[in-house]
Amino acid sequence: QVDPKDYTFSGLKDETVGRLPGKVAGQQFIIQDCENCSIYIFDHSATITIDDCVNCQIFLGPIKGSVFFRDCKDCKCIVACQQFRTRDCRKLEVFLCCATQPIIESSTGMKFGCFQYYYPELALQFKDAGLSIFNNTWSDIHDFTPVSGENNWGLLPEDAVVQDYVPLPSSEELKAVRISTDAMRSIIPITRGRRQKTSDESCLVVFFAGDYTTANARKLIDEMTGKGFHLVQTKEVSMKAEEAHRVFQQRAPEFIPLLEKGPVVALEFNGDGAVDGCQSTINDVFSGTKVFVSESKASASQDVENFYNFADMQMGM
Repeated sequence: QVDPKDYTFSGLKDETVGRLPGKVAGQQFIIQDCENCSIYIFDHSATITIDDCVNCQIFLGPIKGSVFFRDCKDCKCIVACQQFRTRDCRKLEVFLCCATQPIIESSTGMKFGCFQYYYPELALQFKDAGLSIFNNTWSDIHDFTPVSGENNWGLLPEDAVVQDYVPLPSSEELKAVRISTDAMRSIIPITRGRRQKTSDESCLVVFFAGDYTTANARKLIDEMTGKGFHLVQTKEVSMKAEEAHRVFQQRAPEFIPLLEKGPVVALEFNGDGAVDGCQSTINDVFSGTKVFVSESKASASQDVENFYNFADMQMGM
């Protein structure tokens, strides 16, 4: 028998509270009327609603459905979810991983950054919540109620440090979770999203489904960012043959047989020399693996556009 009290934080003030991995296990959760609290849900859940919270720091592990903030103000949050919505909120600062376009409504002073966090159970919780670590549209905000001449949202500074916003938990019980906020260890690849690109050269790389797809994608990200290139966006999505023709053009026939194994993982890198950088790294590091990589600077921007246009339609963006 599920006791609602185990899945609710209500009316708390000046407290640090949370749930350890395994304690929520896909149930829905409610957080309401909390003030000046630190709240940590180190597990996956079905949906979470957060109402009337003021000056709280909140960490929410992977949410299979939606998270909805209503009438909250001055909160700092780290959130991973399928859908993100706010209504009547002001001054929320959110490190976000969201599989669909985040929506704000009647909200002001909203700031967003890319989710970055690690603890050992987090990867499995993403799987249990049906979320891909590569599908993160954190900066692609849709303002449902824009006001002419005003901007209700913006991006957090690029060098924003997670722990300055949502510090590690101080309670003995929650200290047992082995957390790292080091960006290099983040379960979610850190992307630039909608930030200004530093170069007019991008490169598209697509890995095909297999036992090492995620590991290979992460390895390439580490190699390329280590060389000073920027990861703009990532996507994991299923493709059909006709879509492969649109994206891979004349090279489609060599990749179409690989699509039946499962979804592809696509990465966009940006920076002068990105295409050469990707090609040489892939030749050095992934010599036995079939990978699509843009052939030239001239074709690369079209590759990126073709792929993400298809992917956005697929994701219903």
